[in-house]
Amino acid sequence: MNVADLKKQSELKMGKSLDTLKNDLAKVRTGRAHTGLLDHIQVDYYGTMMGLKQVANVTLTDARTITVQPWEKKLGANIEKAIRDSGLGLNPTSAGDSIRVPMPPLTEERRKELAKVVKSDGEHAKVAIRNIRRDANTVLKDALKAKTIPEDDEKRAQEDVQKLTDRFIKDVDHAVAEKERELMSV
Repeated sequence: MNVADLKKQSELKMGKSLDTLKNDLAKVRTGRAHTGLLDHIQVDYYGTMMGLKQVANVTLTDARTITVQPWEKKLGANIEKAIRDSGLGLNPTSAGDSIRVPMPPLTEERRKELAKVVKSDGEHAKVAIRNIRRDANTVLKDALKAKTIPEDDEKRAQEDVQKLTDRFIKDVDHAVAEKERELMSV
């Protein structure tokens, strides 16, 4: 077992946990429009489910409106349905050959609910990162028991894994705080 590979693997997994959190946070609506909000939406394209950006051009009209321009006019109804059914609470309207998606303003109560969701997502990401640390430490302890690495190397590697964990936890806290600030600003 190579200690450097273990650390690199742990860092990659922690990075993926952070990326997943950032993707989840991008889906949380703040009242301001951004095209990333619609990234995960799948549209029925002649019987095949495809990502919205694969069948339409998605742009910002203004701070509170997203415009979706289907590449084929026939897809307009399917795109509207997909956005309406996405669970984002959006109500798209057809405007000629394009679709306008206005962002409804958020109530104070809804902002607080979303802030709780954001905190919960952050906690899940932290748990995932701590689980990666635990797994790495288990591998190190097993290697020490099997006498494949010296005790000094095992201790140093555990400290390095802890530093990685601390760095990623700090990044998670920063991402969550940033999203909460964004949510609570009117």
